[in-house]
Amino acid sequence: MLLNLRQIEVFRAIMLTGSISKAAQLLNVSQPAISRLLSYTESRIGLVLFERIKGRLYPTPEARRLYQEVEQVHNSVQRVNEVATDLIEKRHGSLHIAVSPSLGQTLIPMAVTRFRKAFPDVKVYVRTLISSDLVQALVTQQAEVGVAIVPLTHPSLHAQSIYENHLVAVLPASHPLADKQELDATDLEGLDLIGYGNDTPYGQMVQQLFGNRPGVPQLAVEVRLTHIACAMVQAGAGIAIVDELAVAGRVWPDVVVRPINPRTTMPLHMLYSNVVPVSQLAHDFMEVVISTASRGMRAGWA
Repeated sequence: MLLNLRQIEVFRAIMLTGSISKAAQLLNVSQPAISRLLSYTESRIGLVLFERIKGRLYPTPEARRLYQEVEQVHNSVQRVNEVATDLIEKRHGSLHIAVSPSLGQTLIPMAVTRFRKAFPDVKVYVRTLISSDLVQALVTQQAEVGVAIVPLTHPSLHAQSIYENHLVAVLPASHPLADKQELDATDLEGLDLIGYGNDTPYGQMVQQLFGNRPGVPQLAVEVRLTHIACAMVQAGAGIAIVDELAVAGRVWPDVVVRPINPRTTMPLHMLYSNVVPVSQLAHDFMEVVISTASRGMRAGWA
């Protein structure tokens, strides 16, 4: 017969305390219950584990040998309980996230900071990826949570719109249009614009801003990523059209940001698997991202 965990627990308690009565106190059960379980265990395994000599209980050599293995089992059970507690209280672990490049400079650093204040022992891995690579990272479970500027779809992913992002203009602080509090799309026609190819989601959104008219806008500089566009503006190469989250947090000095009419929405999306359950840490992080986005924009990302 194999010992079960209860029998192991009672045997270990007797070995530690040296008596039936003290083992009963340690386990908070009655002394007769300990005696009955010990007798039952000895009869089923066919070994005498303890002998009473002059009123005291002594373990047999077989018991001492068995105790060496029992301690290993006990330590393993303790470790299981510790891991379970850590998981419940989220004290340890890791979280892998994949994000659009522009968010890696703005929203995500703010969200990660808030998340780690709540869970300081959790290690966060952040990968900034273009759209196709971001989807691939989530589908192959290299990342558990994705945050993307452009709408992304895949049959294995759930996409949740979490914030109504908008296109804005980024201008050098010395530009004549910087004095205007709002710009119209027509204000930007004929100027040196920094933008994106028509084969990209960003390029298509910019086309929508200009009414999808052929040949508009004419780009002076074409880039793939919004933070490159902002760097071009900072260097004086022209005016860029980006999403408002790309310039959140005042990460680009010497430039100004102005809303553009008509307002063009580019929602922020949270993505995660709809095939494999996500961890509680992932759910907690997603809540932090949502609250950070809404709180940050209400505060003007100061």
